[in-house]
Amino acid sequence: MKTSRRTFIKTGAMALAAGAILPRSAFAGKTGIVGVQLYSIRDDMEKDPVGSLTQIAKMGYKYVEHANYIDRKFYGYAPAEFKKILDGLGLKMISGHTVMGKEHWIEANKDFSDSWKMTIEDAAVLEQKYVVSPWMDDSMRQTYDDFMHYMEIFNKCGLLCQKKGMKFGYHNHDFEFSQKLNNQKLFDIMMKAIDPKLVVVQLDIGNLYNGGAIALDVVNQYPGRFELLHVKDEIAAKAGPEKFESCVLGEGIVNCKQVVDLATKTGGAKVYIIEQESYQGKTPLESVKADLAVMKKWGY
Repeated sequence: MKTSRRTFIKTGAMALAAGAILPRSAFAGKTGIVGVQLYSIRDDMEKDPVGSLTQIAKMGYKYVEHANYIDRKFYGYAPAEFKKILDGLGLKMISGHTVMGKEHWIEANKDFSDSWKMTIEDAAVLEQKYVVSPWMDDSMRQTYDDFMHYMEIFNKCGLLCQKKGMKFGYHNHDFEFSQKLNNQKLFDIMMKAIDPKLVVVQLDIGNLYNGGAIALDVVNQYPGRFELLHVKDEIAAKAGPEKFESCVLGEGIVNCKQVVDLATKTGGAKVYIIEQESYQGKTPLESVKADLAVMKKWGY
């Protein structure tokens, strides 16, 4: 049965991805860094993390983004253990997904919870560059004041990550474009409220279509703001509540190459994370192999 990423996140199984802190030269030129979000092969990672990562490395991937950090472990491995596995395969965790929820900010103390501080510490062990929260609970966006309050906390988290040589990021789904507060889209409020020196927005160029947005328009609206992308294509969904589902790059409606080229030129894109959640008859591993081949064909 297909499990949507939204469901996966809401059940709390989503997590932090690790990647190396890289020299400035690593980001030079058009090619940048291409990685894969391991949620794309979630079932394979659940059954055999090391074997699945071995196959990813053989495909030619050098960077990965995780989606499983539970009880201070990445896919069941302690941070130092998991880093050793990745090092042995020539892989680096450039970034990772772990939801920062209401419970991670203690209002009485005006400080982050110990559990969130540990999340940052463990990400640093993996030498990742980005700590990305991929969701905002409904309770954090009921009112304009609520939402702005958490934007302030996002900025504070940016400072917390900065102390460890990392950046805090937020990854969009679709509600950021369909939900409004004070007659403004959440995404527009967020882009005005966060400090770009402290918080990056990992623009998922596919998810936003279910919110009624168009990727090219969003990238044009916010030049220089998207150093970190989720590269995803979309086609009409065959089942489920959402109108669109992801597919192999170049086979859908997103016009991915044009979007990625524009984001590189005007949006500051440096890191391109491939994600595919639906497969149209292919296996997940076949799909991400095809996606990487497309990105290479496009010159990334």
